[in-house]
Amino acid sequence: MTDDREVDGVPRVAAFKTVAEFKAHLATLPIPLDCDDEVLPPEDGPLARPITVYGKTVGNRFATHPMEGWDGTLDGKPTDLVLRRWTHFGLSGAKLIWGGEAVAVRWDGRANPNQLYYCEDNRTALATLLPALKAAHREQCGTTDDLVAGLQLTHSGRWSRPDPDHKPRPRIAYRHPVTDARAGVADDRAVFTDGELADLVGDYVAAARFAAESGYDFVDVKCCHGYLLHEFLSAYTRPGPYGGSFENRTRLFREIVAAIRRDVPELHIAVRLSAFDLVPFAHPKPGEGTRGVPIDYRPYLPWRYGFGLNPDDPVTMDLTEPVAFLRLCRDLGIRLINISAGSPYYNPHLVRPAIFPPSDGYPPPEDPLTGCARLIDVAKRLKRSVPELTVVGTGYTYLQEYLPYVAQAQVRLGHVDLVGLGRMLLPYPELPHHILTGRPLDRKRLCRTFSDCTTGPRNRMVSGCYPLDPFYKARPEAPIIHEIRRKAGR
Repeated sequence: MTDDREVDGVPRVAAFKTVAEFKAHLATLPIPLDCDDEVLPPEDGPLARPITVYGKTVGNRFATHPMEGWDGTLDGKPTDLVLRRWTHFGLSGAKLIWGGEAVAVRWDGRANPNQLYYCEDNRTALATLLPALKAAHREQCGTTDDLVAGLQLTHSGRWSRPDPDHKPRPRIAYRHPVTDARAGVADDRAVFTDGELADLVGDYVAAARFAAESGYDFVDVKCCHGYLLHEFLSAYTRPGPYGGSFENRTRLFREIVAAIRRDVPELHIAVRLSAFDLVPFAHPKPGEGTRGVPIDYRPYLPWRYGFGLNPDDPVTMDLTEPVAFLRLCRDLGIRLINISAGSPYYNPHLVRPAIFPPSDGYPPPEDPLTGCARLIDVAKRLKRSVPELTVVGTGYTYLQEYLPYVAQAQVRLGHVDLVGLGRMLLPYPELPHHILTGRPLDRKRLCRTFSDCTTGPRNRMVSGCYPLDPFYKARPEAPIIHEIRRKAGR
């Protein structure tokens, strides 16, 4: 295999010319990954089969993942760029719309100064998004009767940067010996007090009521990617009723769910969960090679700052508590779960396997296909542990040409109920529709994980697929991002 078909010795997915070659490489990975030899005609394949979720028919097995564009107004309203992205979600043909994008439940919960957030002043503007999505979906698919859409609700917690100066304004569950410095945490004033959490519960309820009144079928009470509710799941070191035991660490989540059930009983609830975490990763030091490495965590053992990991060996997963959390969801009547992992801030290779890192990232520690296999395997293991749940999987974009072959196998074998797509839909929103109608994939539009959609926001520019989407190629940010990538040797 020639050098231009590899990056740091790892073959690019585009280098495999046949599914047989691709499967031969999968067989060398440390984690098995089922992949079919052929994609069945839509009428015979599992991806086009409907599934019932909360009594509603979801017309196929594709879901869109929430994707922010760092492109709302400074006061949290959608712009034409936001509307374009939501319209593309509708054009995708996916029948489960998972949240559209993360909407903060209050100002101080925004991860960037252009993130959407709910307040009464923003109600009318936010209410334009779902109708636009549905209109596009109706045009593409003929009906929205089998479309199910939710709104993702969040507080960004440690990673909050709500103000136009882009400075960190963290609100946290507990002090962290490693990420406090990066997040701008200087003292205990950033820690949510027990008393402040009651107001936060009320904010979630207000946003959930807006979602119900706007026609959403469910809200996602977001528990992933290092944001506040995910951080509370690992609040082992926090004293009081919201830290320590599993019961205490899930208390805030349970209070939010109970309050939404009480005040907005017609609205269903879902959860996107980072099912495991690992320690932060970083650039290698001299003599450590060319791949990303975990930080030196030995001074902090046992590692009590992550969810779903072994505290004595925090580069190893432990799914005991994630399984317990999913059983809690089941017992609370939550049946729709989206499985993710880690945090894009400190170990992005876990959740966004990519051959090229963003501008602030470290080089991949592994073949990104191993990252895909890990995410897909964890979803399978969790589905097996709590089979009553409807599970949406993550980790499919990097599969590129072979996405349909792996997606079909996972659904066919019952390892996952729906296949979630995020970054892939930026350059190629119609990919699910093309698969479901038997059209060949447009290889020139497949996401190749150049990570420009992350590099842009990391440099205070809007997110989009600058290499492949003609719309973003023509924007003034494109040459700036290209230069950043060039200087990084990509």
